Amino acid sequence: MSDTADKEQPRRRQARGERRIEQLLEAAAQVFCATGYTAASTNAIAREAGVSPGTLYQFFPNKEAIAIELGDRLMHRMRETYGEALAPVDPATPLEEAVGAAVDRFMAFNTEHPVFFALMHGPDMPGGITESHDQLHATLIGRVEDLLASLLPETAPADLTRTAHVCLGIYKAGLELVLAHEGAEREAYVQEVKNVLVRYLDPLVGDRLGHC
Repeated sequence: MSDTADKEQPRRRQARGERRIEQLLEAAAQVFCATGYTAASTNAIAREAGVSPGTLYQFFPNKEAIAIELGDRLMHRMRETYGEALAPVDPATPLEEAVGAAVDRFMAFNTEHPVFFALMHGPDMPGGITESHDQLHATLIGRVEDLLASLLPETAPADLTRTAHVCLGIYKAGLELVLAHEGAEREAYVQEVKNVLVRYLDPLVGDRLGHC
């Protein structure tokens, strides 16, 4: 066998393994959304993926390992999302537009990956994910604080932190309602989240951003 063929074999095996992992993670996302983490089982995940439990165990020793891998990948994507959503705002941008753009990006991520909410904010978050989630939450709060500080340079840090926490709390509460609905009703709830955030922020930053 040639050197080229020798190198191709491991690459093909690696590609097949990665496809199988993706298949198992997609199945796990479906199961975690349907049943919650605690009630989920590796057998249910294997069944959803259309493979044997033995095949699953070739890649993951237990469901916590699956949840941690899934959570890590989603948190990486979420960091990319808030990097775009919380970019500096042009002062000429209307508040409604700035809030709407950020909410749309976050909502698009969460509605595309509903398992993120199920794992990160459910009552039975796997222990291995907790620390990573706490770091993500702290970083997200910090990014919101930085954005608010650029708009409110004379505001005390404690006030910025409190405002950032309230904004994120409003978003999370609204997200739960958004994920519980579909179609036009879901869009209506997304708009309600935007409305609440605009009404909360307008007295604070409205005079520093343009208005529609």
